[in-house]
Amino acid sequence: MSPANPGPPQRMIETEPQFQPLPAQAASFDQIYQTAAVKLPNVQYGITKLLAMTESPHLAGLTPEVKRCALLMALDAAGAQIEDVLQDAVARQRALNEFEERHQTQLSDFEVRKAEQNRVIQAELDEITSQYMARTQANIDQVAQQQDRFQAWQRRKQQECQRMADAAAFLVPAANAGSKNPLTAVLERASAPRR
Repeated sequence: MSPANPGPPQRMIETEPQFQPLPAQAASFDQIYQTAAVKLPNVQYGITKLLAMTESPHLAGLTPEVKRCALLMALDAAGAQIEDVLQDAVARQRALNEFEERHQTQLSDFEVRKAEQNRVIQAELDEITSQYMARTQANIDQVAQQQDRFQAWQRRKQQECQRMADAAAFLVPAANAGSKNPLTAVLERASAPRR
């Protein structure tokens, strides 16, 4: 690509691994739990059941100690083991942490790749800008060169006109020197009626 005629910017070929962005509405927690590498305990009463129970309107307005007793009584009546509920909570939290870590790693890698792409784009932009600046400067230089040539011609023209005026002055009577072009003054004198 020459500075006189740069071509279009080169398109970068993206060979990056597939990035799985989080949608605006991120995956539901149930989806995360179902697809997690962590196996959730297979219990009838897990932490999600306990969460549903804590949000029951029947427990609204009760003190924390009364709520605790009511929940323990409900779990005991259902034959649920507290250890199972807690293990389920730990497994679900691990699944959420793994999901977060995986997406954080993907996001960090994505940011690095995009930053590198931006660096390449900026380098291409700088190169193209440099080429166009060189072309612009070449145009400015060409105009200046032509202006210099024209001004040199104008000086030569003045000299030529002066030489013609000096030669023509021998052919007509002398007159008062004026501010007119010497050749014009000589021609006016030549066309004046003779006495």
